[in-house]
Amino acid sequence: MGPEGAGADELTDRDLERLYEAPTLPWLRVNMVSTVDGAATGESGKSGSINNPSDKRVFDTLRRLADVIVVGAGTARAERYGPVDTPIVLVSRRGEIPEKLRGAPAGFVLLATCAAAPDLDESRALLGDENVFVLGSETVDLVRLRERLETLGHRDLLCEGGPHLLRDLLDAGVADEVTATVVPRLIAGDAPRITAGPPIEVPVELTLVLEEHSTLLGRWSVVGRNA
Repeated sequence: MGPEGAGADELTDRDLERLYEAPTLPWLRVNMVSTVDGAATGESGKSGSINNPSDKRVFDTLRRLADVIVVGAGTARAERYGPVDTPIVLVSRRGEIPEKLRGAPAGFVLLATCAAAPDLDESRALLGDENVFVLGSETVDLVRLRERLETLGHRDLLCEGGPHLLRDLLDAGVADEVTATVVPRLIAGDAPRITAGPPIEVPVELTLVLEEHSTLLGRWSVVGRNA
């Protein structure tokens, strides 16, 4: 699929769903937002302080398309995630469940963690053993996480970060796409980028770019995946 350029102003929700649908299944995409100068968060330390209505439309579109939402527990805590209609899979080496997700209906919050997680027993008590995936000894095996989710019937997989999880998914070779919004702001400071951690080298190919009120909305496929 080659790059497709378009303006987003006149697109309906169904148009966006068509433009953002996965080209094949299973498919794992990571959705992120940043400023023109590369900041992934604003003054509050949250992505919500830099996103805008154009980004929110894509965010909502991807959630409608997704079978499951994968997110780092630290990001879920910082962004104050609460239960939604789509199951949320928390990735946490500590086995933590953020406060706002502790009262979710059974099966709507899952946990991917490791055997050494200090909060493993508490999380099992909160979520039920069947909703806690122990995938690795000291760290979470992200290849096994994708395999587990696919085994459960989840085919359209959406990850919402944060930067460390995006970097690790790319490094593990399990991310098919990065969906990224660039908002028309420059904020300087020392905010994180959309990836964080040890250096990696992952080539990507632009497959879609939209523009709305100077906001750029893009899709980049990871080269070598689903070839």
